[in-house]
Amino acid sequence: MSHVTDTDDIFYTRAGLDRSRLESIVDEALKGADDGELYLEYCQSEGLAFDDGKLKSASFDTTQGFGLRGISGEAAGYAHASELSEAAIKRAAETVKTVNSGHGGTMAEAPQGTNAKLYSDLNPLNDVPFDTKVKLLAEIDAYARAKDPRIVQVSASLSGEWQAIQILRAGGDRMADIRPLVRLNISVVVAEGDRMESGGYGGGGRFAYESLLDPSYWQGGVDEALRRALVNLESVDAPAGEMQVVLGSGWPGILLHEAVGHGLEGDFNRKKTSAFSGLIGERVAAPGVTVVDDGTMLDRRGSLTIDDEGTPTQSTTLIEDGILVGYMQDRQNARLMGMAPTGNGRRQSYAHIPMPRMTNTVMLAGEREPEEILSSVKDGLYAANFGGGQVDITSGKFVFSCTEAYLIENGKLGAPVKGATLIGNGPDVMKKISMIGNDLALDDGVGTCGKEGQGVPVGVGQPSILIDGITVGGTAA
Repeated sequence: MSHVTDTDDIFYTRAGLDRSRLESIVDEALKGADDGELYLEYCQSEGLAFDDGKLKSASFDTTQGFGLRGISGEAAGYAHASELSEAAIKRAAETVKTVNSGHGGTMAEAPQGTNAKLYSDLNPLNDVPFDTKVKLLAEIDAYARAKDPRIVQVSASLSGEWQAIQILRAGGDRMADIRPLVRLNISVVVAEGDRMESGGYGGGGRFAYESLLDPSYWQGGVDEALRRALVNLESVDAPAGEMQVVLGSGWPGILLHEAVGHGLEGDFNRKKTSAFSGLIGERVAAPGVTVVDDGTMLDRRGSLTIDDEGTPTQSTTLIEDGILVGYMQDRQNARLMGMAPTGNGRRQSYAHIPMPRMTNTVMLAGEREPEEILSSVKDGLYAANFGGGQVDITSGKFVFSCTEAYLIENGKLGAPVKGATLIGNGPDVMKKISMIGNDLALDDGVGTCGKEGQGVPVGVGQPSILIDGITVGGTAA
């Protein structure tokens, strides 16, 4: 069956809505609008947390609701409710119609075509019995504690989600998607003498729990969390000052996501509040730097068959060989900027209005061997993993904390350091990339991006890169 047929059963058969009457309400609500849609959502989610050798919490939640939006020019009217009923949607329509009052817009065409199937329709919450999930977390705890006597605490959590959506537009056009999402997180705390340090690992994507149950997967996750904790146990205070910095492959792409990605979203550029506004065709990064946002990767956490406006996702080139060539667009900002939507219209849930958001944002590989990049640095910092960060979209300034980093001494890795932060300006740092590795890797599937109070799952990736000169904030005296 198609996603439209499957979601018809959820929203019409089970919820008791009449499709033809709903289409009439949408047509009436969007009369005179430039764009808009009725977004229907049904979502099941669960979470299990295991700590101190026992199951600490288990939750299961079911949510459903709708969001109705009408767009006229730059204005948008939006109404939503958790009640899936004709009466509630009619009330929402009255609110939305106010934004179209006196407006004679021509309704934008519906998105055309669909992507290839990018992930399973199966509900991961029903895929594995509850007892099996608890057993997995207990096995993770036992395996970790047996690995090293210095481990004093183990935490593990499992979460899953199954989301069904259907989008109705004026004229009866419909699009639908069914989206699974799972995630495993492992954290260990180690102690030696008076010192305690932690390390963590997380992974997941748009697939069933079965992949996470494989011992080779979760044992590898425990081993990695322990490795990171033991590295931190040996760490020394980080130096401070401007220096060369090598970023490792994979998750360090989160710096790219924050420092550059948000600045390439359409709304910030339409409003001219981004450091990249008006720079299409200009050099914004060093030669060799190519950045894409790709929502079409199989089973990836940030992937979507269609975005939350019904537009098929795609691989959008943002920066090509250092030249800015495009932005990520939802429908409204694309139309106002005279560009095409790119399948980046995303929302956290039916209660949130869509906006341009990243999916999987990746810097493509270069030709250098990682060892060659490292050996070229006499004194610097190697950043292998990051925690949180902040960025100012308008200025491009960012601050990022390293959760795993090492000194580079005479072209080789030295002691691990703690307390290192990277401080810089996104556009400036992109121009200081002097070497790009051939070891492109994607993150393990843990990214969640926040924007204007909305969180959505995303992915990042990059090869190893050398940045010639970035400010490192450290703890060394």
